[in-house]
Amino acid sequence: MAMTYRCALVTGASKGIGAAIAASLVEEGLTVYALGRSESSLAELATRLGERFRPLVADVRDFTGIARALGGVEIDVLVNNAGGISTVRPLYEQTAEETDEVIALNLTAPLQLIRMLLPGMIERKRGHIFNLTSTAASAVFPCTTGYGAAKAGLSQAGRILRYDLAGTGVRLTEIAPGRVETQFYLQAFDGDAAGLQERMYAHQRPLHPEDVAAVLLGALKLPFNADVAEIIVSPTDQAVGGHVYPSATPST
Repeated sequence: MAMTYRCALVTGASKGIGAAIAASLVEEGLTVYALGRSESSLAELATRLGERFRPLVADVRDFTGIARALGGVEIDVLVNNAGGISTVRPLYEQTAEETDEVIALNLTAPLQLIRMLLPGMIERKRGHIFNLTSTAASAVFPCTTGYGAAKAGLSQAGRILRYDLAGTGVRLTEIAPGRVETQFYLQAFDGDAAGLQERMYAHQRPLHPEDVAAVLLGALKLPFNADVAEIIVSPTDQAVGGHVYPSATPST
C-alpha cells in the first residue's frame, strides 16, 4: 500500500529502537517529529536523515510542552517508544522516586500523548498509534515489578482503546519486543556498558532496533481495513521469562 500518512511523532527517538523507527519512517516519506532528551544525538540524526527528520528536544513527561512545540501539526502516526527502567531491584528495595519515575515514563506519559493527539486523528478519520510495550508486560522477569506493571497497564489500555476507536478510522498496534540490544538497561547497570553486554547480550542472540522498526513498518503499511492489534517480537534464542532452554542431554 502506498504510504498516505504524512507526519509522525516518535518518542525516545534519539537512540536505539526509536532512532531506527524514525529512520524507517523518514525513508517511507513521512515527516518525523523525533522527540528525545539528547539534543546532540538528535542533531546528529538530523544531519544523516535530512529535512524530514525534525528534532524535538523535550522530556516525554512534559506533554503540555510537547503540544506547544508541535504547534498544531497534524500527527498521523504516534509511536510511544520512550520508556525507562532506572533500577533492577525488588520493589521493596526501591525508593519512592524510582517507582514514580518508572510509572510516569512507561504508562502516564504515553497515555497523555494518546489523549492529546487522538481528537485530531478521529476528526481526520486517519491515524495509527503504536505502543511499544515489552514481554515483561505478560511474563515474569524478577526485580521489574514497576516496569512490568506499567507495560501491562499500557497493554490493557490499548485493548480498551480499540473498542473506543472502532469505526473512527484510527488504528492501534501494540508491539511487545523481547530482549533488544540497546543501552536501555545501562542506568540500571550503573553505567557499566561492559557488564551490560556480558550479562544481557553476549550469550544469546538478541533482537536489534532495526528488527522492531521492520515489524512496525509492516503493520503500518497494511490496508486501512486491517489492524494488527498485538505483536510479540522475540529473539529466536529467548523464551518467555528471558531464559534459554537447551536441548536435553541424553543420559549415559
